[in-house]
Amino acid sequence: MIKAIAVDKDGTLFKSNHTFDEIYFEKIFEGITKRNIKFIVASGNQYAQLRSYFPGKEAQITYVAENGAVTYVDDILVSSSHFDQQLTFDILQTIMVDYNISDVIVSGIKSAYVKSDCSDEFMNFITNYYYDIEKVENFSDIKDDQFVKVAMRIKDDNIVNQVKTGLESEYAHEIRAVTSGAESVDLILPGVNKGVAIQALLNQWGIEQDELLAFGDANNDLEMLALTTHSYAMAKCSPELEKIAQHRAPSNDESGVLQVIERYLKQQD
Repeated sequence: MIKAIAVDKDGTLFKSNHTFDEIYFEKIFEGITKRNIKFIVASGNQYAQLRSYFPGKEAQITYVAENGAVTYVDDILVSSSHFDQQLTFDILQTIMVDYNISDVIVSGIKSAYVKSDCSDEFMNFITNYYYDIEKVENFSDIKDDQFVKVAMRIKDDNIVNQVKTGLESEYAHEIRAVTSGAESVDLILPGVNKGVAIQALLNQWGIEQDELLAFGDANNDLEMLALTTHSYAMAKCSPELEKIAQHRAPSNDESGVLQVIERYLKQQD
């Protein structure tokens, strides 16, 4: 018996063009709510961005955003994990100076922040993942917010591991680097991930792990899919996730998540 469903957004519930089949989703979502199944959207995206895709459903959808750093229930922030502010500024200096990476965005609880001189092309890229974005002259100008994630876009796959390894070595036990697809590398706190956040929700709701149905496609979904035997990696997924998942779902471009959920709902009738 499935009592909770957790889905990643990009590359999973959403198609490659950053849309989803809204008519099909509404049909499946009606079946989910009728059966009182908890529905969790778990993503590296900003909460405001995730919520914007499902207007009017704040009371029906739980959001685990920023790769598990923040959780919202009924549009209320119920948990958050944030960096020390000075540590964040030090990490940003390393990224931009030592690694010469300019495509950087800092996620706060109130907003996300980019440098005012960032390219228009980067701004267009990040609007797929962030809704509230502020431009600042310098990241150190940000005073009244708590930072939950630092994200970089690295177009060259050959240096992704170099950057990840270098940062985790320099800031050992202070950060964790994860890939979330689409040329994105996210820096989050050790111990923060979608799996930890979802386990806390399951505990609160009195739901067992084998009553969870979970879907993902990238390495930031590893801990989430490891929670349950009802775990599905999308047809196109990372090699690491393929090893963790118990099952495979059809392509995200074929609404594979909704196909699998529909099958489970029919089994529970």
